[in-house]
Amino acid sequence: MGLKELRKQADLTQVELAKRTGIARTIISSYETGRRDVRNMTLENALKISSALNCQPSDLMR
Repeated sequence: MGLKELRKQADLTQVELAKRTGIARTIISSYETGRRDVRNMTLENALKISSALNCQPSDLMR
C-alpha cells in the first residue's frame, strides 16, 4: 500500500496530512503522483508522515 492509499485509509485529505506533518500539501501531492520518488524522501519527512498515518516508514515505499 502506498502513501495515497495509507492516507485515504486514515481518512485524511492531503491538506489535513500537510497540517499534521508540517509538510507542504504540494510535496505530499508530488509523492502521491510520482513526481517525487518516495524512496528519496528525507528521513524527517518519512517519520512525520508515518507517525501521522500510524504506520512504519517502510510502508510509504510500497
